[in-house]
Amino acid sequence: MVVCVCNAIRERDLRDVAKNGQLRSAKAAYAQLGRKPKCGQCLSFARNIISDVAETV
Repeated sequence: MVVCVCNAIRERDLRDVAKNGQLRSAKAAYAQLGRKPKCGQCLSFARNIISDVAETV
């Protein structure tokens, strides 16, 4: 599923980044992917994905 249309970031991309690092924010995950949030509508969904991964690790 596409999480961020502006940057073409998929859910699996965020999950992979979250599994491989100690992320505290969605913006940090975007930075690891070499991108920045543009419109910001995806940030809450990205935060949910990151916290979901953190709970399972």
